[in-house]
Amino acid sequence: MLRYIIKRLFYTLPVLLGISLLLFFMLRMLPGDPAQVLAGQMASSEEVEMIRHQLGLDQPVLLQYVHFLNRLAHFDLGRSARTQNPVTQEIWARLPNTLLLAVLAISLACLLGIPAGIISAVKPYSWLDYLMTSAALFGISMPVFWLGLMLVLIFSVTLHWLPAGGTGSWKHLVLPSFTLAMFVMAFIARMTRSTMLEILSQDYTTTARSKGLKEKVVIVKHALKNAMIPIITVIGLQFGMLLGGAVLTETVFAWPGLGRLIVDSILARDYAVTQGAILVFGLLYVLVNLIVDLLYAVLDPRIRYD
Repeated sequence: MLRYIIKRLFYTLPVLLGISLLLFFMLRMLPGDPAQVLAGQMASSEEVEMIRHQLGLDQPVLLQYVHFLNRLAHFDLGRSARTQNPVTQEIWARLPNTLLLAVLAISLACLLGIPAGIISAVKPYSWLDYLMTSAALFGISMPVFWLGLMLVLIFSVTLHWLPAGGTGSWKHLVLPSFTLAMFVMAFIARMTRSTMLEILSQDYTTTARSKGLKEKVVIVKHALKNAMIPIITVIGLQFGMLLGGAVLTETVFAWPGLGRLIVDSILARDYAVTQGAILVFGLLYVLVNLIVDLLYAVLDPRIRYD
């Protein structure tokens, strides 16, 4: 297992290299001059050229990328063009907020989605099944930003129960975490239902019932345990998507996380912060996939990695 972990961590290097390559050149294809944005519309051409020289934008693009990789090899993501702070400092100041939001959202999605999928599978084609399926369809269909705005309109503007955005107390976490959880909960519920329906029709669940075991024991100990591998896969992938999906949610709710930092950096043409933040997202996504693969062996001892 240790050898497999080391191998997977080694495989993350070309993935991150590919992300950095695409990201570096795609950012430089965006319209607008970063030096002009930072200098302002009233700046002279000499001031713009001076800023362009300070940022290294007057060098060939390939040479800029080589310098970027050289700094990256020394764990140096550069400095923000707006604040002049190290990019790592800007990221570490926002990353805990994004992780907190994503962990709360995935926890809420699991607490609601897995039981909903189990109920739908145990009582297929009943009114409960139709209710759960309709709720899952609603969660998948609704755009994150639209759902967030509707929740703000109802619970903040109309009812005055929860704050519309910002940070400060647990109340500020309710709306953004629920907004993110709705989409993921729908995927988890649908996967749980389809997997449980297949497992409940297997011979070993029929044998377990014939032995006189209670229905709860059959569902939880036999069916759900064997259905957890595809469910864990969906949860892991969706958790990685939450980190990226938090960009819209953090913008709607003015949440000071990494997603909002990326949006602000793109608008300000702050290449260093944008590159660093998206690379961190890519690294987290790869690590989440590694953890999911390791959980397979925990859930099913028959799985071994060579």
